[in-house]
Amino acid sequence: MRGVGMFVRGQHNSRPRRWLRGTVLSLALAATVPLGGTVAGTGVAHAAFDPSGFDFWVDSSMGPIKSRIFRAADGNTDRVVYALDGQRARDDLNGWEIETDAARALTAANINVVMPVGGQSSWYADWTSASTFLGVPAGTSGGTGSGATQALSGGPGKSTPYKWETFLTTDLRNAVRDRLGFSVTRNGIFGLSMSGGAALMMAAFHPDQFAYAGSFSGALSLSVPGMREAIRVAMLDCGGFNVEAMAAAKDTGKWQHLDPYQFAPKLKANNTRLYISAGSGLPQSVDGINAATVNAMGIEAVALVGTKSFQTRYAGLGGGNVVYDFPALGVHNWNNWNAELTRMIPDLSAHIG
Repeated sequence: MRGVGMFVRGQHNSRPRRWLRGTVLSLALAATVPLGGTVAGTGVAHAAFDPSGFDFWVDSSMGPIKSRIFRAADGNTDRVVYALDGQRARDDLNGWEIETDAARALTAANINVVMPVGGQSSWYADWTSASTFLGVPAGTSGGTGSGATQALSGGPGKSTPYKWETFLTTDLRNAVRDRLGFSVTRNGIFGLSMSGGAALMMAAFHPDQFAYAGSFSGALSLSVPGMREAIRVAMLDCGGFNVEAMAAAKDTGKWQHLDPYQFAPKLKANNTRLYISAGSGLPQSVDGINAATVNAMGIEAVALVGTKSFQTRYAGLGGGNVVYDFPALGVHNWNNWNAELTRMIPDLSAHIG
């Protein structure tokens, strides 16, 4: 798919924004993995560790940060994409490497892949402060458990503020240019769930670096009633982080900086090529019927409505140069996101470098 225009695949009726008011918070509170990025499904080839990649460490204000680099099959250095992880991002490998063969598919399409590692619950943002609760400093607790029990543990985002936007657009950008010779213009970036909106944010505010952005099941409308509290619950569950450290409630400008619905005019002005998708919330046969799938169905329903809300907003602005994909089957898991990546690759390939 080349050229400027708006394409829509799949059929779903748009639902009004007000639908979210009674559902976003209730679904997040009910979900055991709310708004996260590691709802595991079955059927996807689990690559875990791909020996074709190599570790690439870069210093930052958060400390040394590892990325995984995968070279394009034809050896070019002009075509580069950043693959962002979900809310439960781990510190050893990026979820795209753990759960899918994304790197192999992208490098076979002659695209270099940069996979940042870490950033659990960060939303890939520059946070206002380090995460604390009631003024208690990080490191007070060992934080060996999960979720809220980690609230007083140390580490990135707690001992020091998260600065992921700066890292991706300055520290890592300069390092891949200077040490690997990668192009730092007309790059692509994509993410899932938490990082779907973050990918759009990077392209909106750093158009000199990112000409392409993809969102799979992203949270693309953050300002609807209940969404902030849903994110609060999700961040507490995913590592014990405090949403107020990312963006205080009174700091509306900071929150709008993270909200694709609010910064949509920038994407239009930049003429960023977009690929935006969300599943119906109905499972594929490979998903199975279990508690994880039921949970993923509810979360995807919320992502779909937020994505549709962004679509309506963007169309109202006259925004084009975008592909929408709303498959009839797909829940909030790696089966869905892996399939979306496969569908996105030809369009990504045509619009970067």
